[in-house]
Amino acid sequence: MGLVERVVFFMVLAALCVASSMAEVYKVGDDNGWTTQNMPDYQKWSASKAFKIGDSIVFEYSPKDNNVILVSYDDYKKCNGSSPMKTFTSGKDTIPIMRKEHLFFISGFPDSCIKGQKVDIRVADTSVAPTPPSAQGPSSSAPAPSPSVSVPAPSPNSAMSISKGITGKFGFVILAVVAAVAC
Repeated sequence: MGLVERVVFFMVLAALCVASSMAEVYKVGDDNGWTTQNMPDYQKWSASKAFKIGDSIVFEYSPKDNNVILVSYDDYKKCNGSSPMKTFTSGKDTIPIMRKEHLFFISGFPDSCIKGQKVDIRVADTSVAPTPPSAQGPSSSAPAPSPSVSVPAPSPNSAMSISKGITGKFGFVILAVVAAVAC
């Protein structure tokens, strides 16, 4: 294989690695999945993630024992699946995050939901830069009021996600190698 072919091959490989490292795929409940057996704290799980547009959420469960229902906030609070926005039943449902929003999922089995099998996903707005601090220094005014929905905001993602493997972490290293080979 000639130098040009190798450079093109590595450039395509690097582009794929960088593209895959931008979006995350989150398996709800991590290794446990969507279950009532050894049920994780789905609220803590969600709060530990930084969901953004372009990411995907995966629900894995036994379809004979479970399902996933997308509901309104009020139905989420009440574990009410009688008027779902969408119902998932495949056992491996992938839900792409398309916009900034707050998603509420429950088990369609009311007893499971009441026991804690429900999760809310708060998607951050990645298109808005943080507002710089005021030039006047710290303010003594009261903090801004909280949103009417009282759900904890996610903290930065410290857990490993499915899409961040060796290629995602070293995509830029591969780009540097390609640049070195091309020179």
